[in-house]
Amino acid sequence: MKKLSFILFCTLPFYAFASDDCMTRTTVPSERLNLPQVIDLGLCRNPQTAASYLTYESARLSKNAGYSDYLTSINIGANASLPYRNEQWGDWSYGASLSASYLLFDFGKRLSDLNQLSASWRATGFDYDETVQNYIYGIIGSYYALLNADADVKSAEMLRTVAQTARDTANKKFKAGAVARADVLKADTTLASRDLDLERAKNNREIAKGALLSKLSFPADQDILIADLPAEIMAPSETKTLDELFEQAKKTRPDLLRAMANKDAAWHRRNSVFLSNLPSISASGSLSWNDTPSETFGAGSDNVSGSIGIRASMPLFAGFANLYNARAAQANYERAIEQEKYTNDNASLDIFTAYQNYKTAQTVLKQTETLLKSATESERVTAGMYRVGRATMLDWQTAQSELVSAERQHNAARYELFTKRAAVALAVGEIKSEMEQGVTNEENE
Repeated sequence: MKKLSFILFCTLPFYAFASDDCMTRTTVPSERLNLPQVIDLGLCRNPQTAASYLTYESARLSKNAGYSDYLTSINIGANASLPYRNEQWGDWSYGASLSASYLLFDFGKRLSDLNQLSASWRATGFDYDETVQNYIYGIIGSYYALLNADADVKSAEMLRTVAQTARDTANKKFKAGAVARADVLKADTTLASRDLDLERAKNNREIAKGALLSKLSFPADQDILIADLPAEIMAPSETKTLDELFEQAKKTRPDLLRAMANKDAAWHRRNSVFLSNLPSISASGSLSWNDTPSETFGAGSDNVSGSIGIRASMPLFAGFANLYNARAAQANYERAIEQEKYTNDNASLDIFTAYQNYKTAQTVLKQTETLLKSATESERVTAGMYRVGRATMLDWQTAQSELVSAERQHNAARYELFTKRAAVALAVGEIKSEMEQGVTNEENE
């Protein structure tokens, strides 16, 4: 049950909107949405996670059906017949029967069958868990990509203002005879370039918005308002070591748990196939009633009859099918063992890669912050020097270009950090932590 705790968490958002119109609505909510709200909206509407959940439900119901082998099997029947003999119809005969049987002993085969169904149910649960986590990670990536695109638009607007100021300054100095017309032409070129950058940034924002809306199953041409991070943010803290993440993944990563459950299912399936070749003992009883006319041939004086008994059965020969089925089940079990090893290797690499990318993202963010401060100050100083004739327009253009590059790198690093952090959470199987981080960011705004 502990292993299925995250599955229960994942199903909560799906049912949270049971009384809401999120599944049937055709337009995006008008209010500003934070990351957890966007994820909940997506989980409510996403057909892939819904289909995966239904697969999980099907496996659960199949598992519940496995308990029937521990209960008594009861059958009831009724019959009516009209005999025809010597070109004459006889009288109607009626009858009813009730029979029951119960499996007393089968060397544990039904227990193996039930354990196999339970393991398969857990495996489908972890598959649903993985589907939900991958979807949440995709939402997180699109969410921060839209924030990044929006930040690029704001930066492009600010840089265009800087270029406009440079153009106005150059024009004033040209009219005063302090500079040549070449400075004005250079400033015009820079301003045109910033206009182009602004249009490209707006286009990229529309594409990022459409990608997020598509993941939420809304038309890409609608609008959505999402909450930004605070203006000043601190890097997400990460206190766990790489070894601790590996240990955590063994408890929470869905594909590792699914591989383990599939191995258990294959083990129980192998045992079940072997036990099917052993005897089984059942108890049975029957009760019948017949109403046959007395003049009918074979009519008895007793209308009610019954029997009780114990039956033992054992398969002797089935064309070597039992032998081959047992070998196939053993091969499937060994394959499941190898698949579990392969999954563990891939998980270790995923965690290591995500962890290193996250640490690099932290370093890059600090470096881009320093770069942005330096580029901003350099542009401000160069602008002042140009106004007093101690710098050329080329110097100012160079400073503006450096500021453009620094702004873009900082915007990318700012949101990439949280995307990489979500990748670590996904690799470990704890994507819920990133949702909680989104709540924290919203509260800190």
